[in-house]
Amino acid sequence: MSDVTTGLPADFFWGVATSAYQIEGAHDEDGRTPSIWDTFSRRPGAVANGENGDVACDHYHRMPADVALIAGLGVDKYRFSVSWPRIQPGGRGPVNAKGVDFYSRLVDELLARGVDPWLTLYHWDLPQELEDAGGWPHRDTAYRFAEFAGLVHDALGDRVPTWTTLNEPWCSAVLGYDTGRHAPGRTDFGDAVRATHHLLLAHGLAARELRGRGVESLGITLNMGTHSAASDDPRDVDAARRADGLGTRVYMDPLVHGRYPEDVLADIAERGAELPVRPGDLEVISTPLDVFGVNYYTSHVHRATADPAVSEVVPQGRPVTAMGWEIVPEGFTSLLVRLHEDYGVPMVITENGAAFDDLDVVDGRVADADRVEYLRSHIAAVAEAVRAGADVRGYLAWSLMDNFEWGYGYAKRFGIVHVDYETQRRTPKQSALWFRDLVTRSRA
Repeated sequence: MSDVTTGLPADFFWGVATSAYQIEGAHDEDGRTPSIWDTFSRRPGAVANGENGDVACDHYHRMPADVALIAGLGVDKYRFSVSWPRIQPGGRGPVNAKGVDFYSRLVDELLARGVDPWLTLYHWDLPQELEDAGGWPHRDTAYRFAEFAGLVHDALGDRVPTWTTLNEPWCSAVLGYDTGRHAPGRTDFGDAVRATHHLLLAHGLAARELRGRGVESLGITLNMGTHSAASDDPRDVDAARRADGLGTRVYMDPLVHGRYPEDVLADIAERGAELPVRPGDLEVISTPLDVFGVNYYTSHVHRATADPAVSEVVPQGRPVTAMGWEIVPEGFTSLLVRLHEDYGVPMVITENGAAFDDLDVVDGRVADADRVEYLRSHIAAVAEAVRAGADVRGYLAWSLMDNFEWGYGYAKRFGIVHVDYETQRRTPKQSALWFRDLVTRSRA
């Protein structure tokens, strides 16, 4: 076993991940209706260069070849999301047979090639009709999601072993309803707070729906990092506490302990908002899970500002990715150990990777040594956390291929496989070949 993976358990698994809107395209084919991202990306100035996911990587039409590419990497699992408006147009009513058929064929292709499908129910593509009815700040959306979960399980539950309810509810709530950087582009802190609770409620309702149908591997995925104070100044310490509260504990505490942190409730109230908790909600939200998905990209050091609710992120002079995110692998280790010590949960790395300004394809190769080093250092950080006692069971690289990177359009490339968007040609990068070889060596 290579030094990078020393300490990982013998049954540790490897995979790659994508999401529906970022790769599928076919935005108006076979009965699919608009999602909030179809609408948002058409708002002037919302997405770089006015780009959108109408075509993306054309995965909807190229799926069998893409599955062959996945299998060629030798991975154990492929994490993908289903498009809510493709399966249930408008977010209400019966399933769309053609939409279900696409995912049924995807699952069958994966299984035929020895790759386990890992299904994420929601990766940010809320049907526009549900947003028009109030979106995630509206409680009814949680019940619509639980219904959707049952419909997807009816179609695919006999062949999909692992189910994730939500991907990164922080992004859906904060970027979607507070800062407005993501769809639907609202800017109301109170809406973001209400969305946070209703996303967690949606998770709990869907988890109960799936558990009642016999799902044995069930989880949620959260994006997290470490939040440190820039100094011992009590104001900086408080800034880091607040960031950790709204970035990590407001999700982990109700999911694991069945309660919201008192200090976070106070912080929210200080800003004139309130989590709309009803009797029984926290019991639903804390439905036991089998795996917590951890998405990690970077960590932050905070300095207080004149507004206690807003901290300044202080650069530490480290190398950065094309996103401007500092590369902090030791923060990954610290995060995983902290989650183990504070929450005692089994974890899988459901996303980890980096965007870099990749060179063009030259003689059939894409040299991305910076991404190789990022993956190497972060997988080593996972192994270090495991040696320290953290229960981490697998690692899924983000992303399988270059894709639509939300507000950045196609300018940022996270893929270990290069995509020429004009020709849709896929070319495994140096990082893909490295990752394939790492998987092979780890099994030896």
